[in-house]
Amino acid sequence: MATQWVLVVVAVMAVLFAGGAAGGQLSTRYYDGKCPNVQSIVRAGMAQAVAAEPRMGASILRMFFHDCFVNGCDASILLDDTANFTGEKNAGPNANSVRGYEVIDAIKTQVEASCNATVSCADILALAARDAVNLLGGPTWTVQLGRRDALTASQSAANGNLPGPGSDLATLVTMFGNKGLSPRDMTALSGAHTLGQARCATFRSRIFGDGNVDAAFAALRQQACPQSGGDTTLAPIDVQTPDAFDNAYYANLVKKQGLFHSDQELFNGGSQDALVRKYAGNAGMFAADFAKAMVRMGALLPAAGTPTEVRLNCKKVN
Repeated sequence: MATQWVLVVVAVMAVLFAGGAAGGQLSTRYYDGKCPNVQSIVRAGMAQAVAAEPRMGASILRMFFHDCFVNGCDASILLDDTANFTGEKNAGPNANSVRGYEVIDAIKTQVEASCNATVSCADILALAARDAVNLLGGPTWTVQLGRRDALTASQSAANGNLPGPGSDLATLVTMFGNKGLSPRDMTALSGAHTLGQARCATFRSRIFGDGNVDAAFAALRQQACPQSGGDTTLAPIDVQTPDAFDNAYYANLVKKQGLFHSDQELFNGGSQDALVRKYAGNAGMFAADFAKAMVRMGALLPAAGTPTEVRLNCKKVN
């Protein structure tokens, strides 16, 4: 398995050096002269957080997705509401769901102590998401750096840009396509659901209403998620290995054991069935595709001309 991850790194680095992010604004060596220890600081902070609670790896990875899909990877998700704007923390997909803000804040404090006013919160989150995957057994990749932090956030944009657990395949393909991500990217990135827990309210309709669900799996989840009540009760998204980054998520889909309706849409007689089967049988292929898709998603930046800064405190603008 270790050999596979080395190959992933080589493959992703080849992608990076073949052509950078939009406008050439990001660089793999952005902080080499300005904050050479930033990656080791972030790694140490994430190692501590994941050791204390493995689920936190999934939470930080999800936070990064939810940041990048709303006006680019600009740490807007980290901003508290102000008198001037209603931010993203309490948007429908994020409220009482996205977690781990305190982990990013703690890492930011350590980074500021080493390199004041130099490293953006957006770059810290990008590095933390990479380290979350790797610390839980998944691949690593070279993160392009040089993102800057948003001066505002948009709850309405968060509500409109993040696909929900009830999404059908066409919606998923369209919403990822709107971000310049291919159906293959979408299917690979969905593999992030090999980690983490989900609230009953997000999968109740799946286990009680969908026809393409394994009966034994549905019965298992119904034990803790009844038709009414228990909305906040948690269940692992990956029934096999919820704290390990692997390809079991895809094997679950082949067995009709996807927890979300949107998960099972990837294997339901549609365009992604063949790819799901490949990922289920080839962990190395999945890992390589996931890493490359994370680099592409991480290159989503705010629109040209958008005012940005390097925040000193991730919760608020300077």
